[in-house]
Amino acid sequence: MSKDRNVARRAVQILGFALILGLAGCGLRFGSNSAGPPEQDPDIAREQTGGAGTTIQEALANRRNEERIVQVNRYIWTASLQVLDFLPIQEVDPYTGVIITGFGTPPGGGTAYRATVLIQDPALDARSLNVALQTRRGPAGASTVRAVEDAILTRARQLRIADGGR
Repeated sequence: MSKDRNVARRAVQILGFALILGLAGCGLRFGSNSAGPPEQDPDIAREQTGGAGTTIQEALANRRNEERIVQVNRYIWTASLQVLDFLPIQEVDPYTGVIITGFGTPPGGGTAYRATVLIQDPALDARSLNVALQTRRGPAGASTVRAVEDAILTRARQLRIADGGR
């Protein structure tokens, strides 16, 4: 039995050593001080793959171009932040028009809400604004959501008028 144990221990050591070498090899290949893998000429990459398909760089470049960037109406954006200022902001992304908040209780209210706001268009229009409200028990009522949307749109119009109607 002692011999079987030694053989098993030796096999585990060899396997561990092989894994360490494999990982070290990956580190040598991609572990340089540069920000990413070394650049490769796309023509050389195409030749190596037989001329078919795209290179990784081309695929990533195409993906970046397809990211959604929306022009957001600045008055609706500002009004949304002002109307929902009692809610803690968790995430804002002006490039996609999204504002996500945490739970908060409105002044004089007893129910905690959290909101997700999506601004889809640069126009100062009700269709540009989409608000989703949630309570701790589930979605907020449609009348509450409508009241918040109306408050945001009213504030946005006030901001535009104060800005000279541009």
